[in-house]
Amino acid sequence: MQRYLCKRLLLALPTLWGILTINFFVVQLAPGGPVESMIARIQGESNGYMERITSNTEDGGGAFTSGGQEKLLLRGTEGIEPELIEEIKVYYGFDRSIGQRYLNLLGNYLTFDLGSSFFRDRTVLELIREKLPVSITLGLWSTLIIYLISIPLGIAKAVHRGSVFDAWTSFIVVAASAVPAFLFAVFLILLFAGADGMGLFPLRGLVSPGFEQMAPMEKVLDYLWHICLPVTAMTIGGFAGLTMLTQNSFLDEMGKLYVVAARAKGLSETRILLGHVFRNAMLIVISGFPAAFIGIFFTGAMMIEIIFSLDGLGLMGFEAAMQRDYPVMFGALYISTLLGLVLKIVSDISYSLIDPRINFEARRQ
Repeated sequence: MQRYLCKRLLLALPTLWGILTINFFVVQLAPGGPVESMIARIQGESNGYMERITSNTEDGGGAFTSGGQEKLLLRGTEGIEPELIEEIKVYYGFDRSIGQRYLNLLGNYLTFDLGSSFFRDRTVLELIREKLPVSITLGLWSTLIIYLISIPLGIAKAVHRGSVFDAWTSFIVVAASAVPAFLFAVFLILLFAGADGMGLFPLRGLVSPGFEQMAPMEKVLDYLWHICLPVTAMTIGGFAGLTMLTQNSFLDEMGKLYVVAARAKGLSETRILLGHVFRNAMLIVISGFPAAFIGIFFTGAMMIEIIFSLDGLGLMGFEAAMQRDYPVMFGALYISTLLGLVLKIVSDISYSLIDPRINFEARRQ
């Protein structure tokens, strides 16, 4: 097992390198970028400032005479000076070739230096550390509740296959999977929050103002009060796939010969189900945990974070993509990929803990 883990850790490095390399060149070669974004921002501010100056002049507020104002007006009417554009390129590192920027990225990431945001005046690690608790809250709670619902429901559907219970739960599961999580979020807000709803839950944020001054139990209740709607929205939209996976896995195992032999020996259905079928059927369910957690943690929560104004990694990544904030984009990608690779190794370890018959070293021979 130790040799297998060492091999997987070594294979994780080229995997991480490949993902970063592909995304780096795709993003760098795409139209637009931080330089163009900053130029557009300066032009917008210049045009807005020019309009205010013109309005003041027409109202008798006096004409502009300073050199700085004349220079700003020149930028608003004739564009930005080439010297300023070159300064912006140097500031963002785009005075170097794409190959130099790529090698610089790899060198920095080897030392876990993710750089600084182009537009937030913060390091990427500081931003990730600040946003991480929100995303961890949504990811862990949603994944935990999804598994607590899906596994017992999938087992019950497998045991009572073809019954009325199986038919109705299948209808509910399919209907839930057909509606995106963000639509559930909007529905929950309209029904339970806001001025038009019941007003039972807050509309935004992870905690209430004055959270630090609350008593410990009040903090727990306030925290649960705020995450109730977003976690519910993510759970409703995410438990369908795992439920069907659990059902199909148990049905497949229940039709195998060792189950028939166990029944012939007179073992009870409960003992067969929990003592034999459960261990084998849960392998495929466990194998899907990393993908489910990463999906909820980094992508599935993005719209939920936007709707409920939760300042997490999903919202940060979305804003970085819109602003072409490359250090934040690649930093979030690096962390998510690294976490996904680690969780995949944890999943393999869980395999061997649940079923000792699995020997990863034997696969190498």
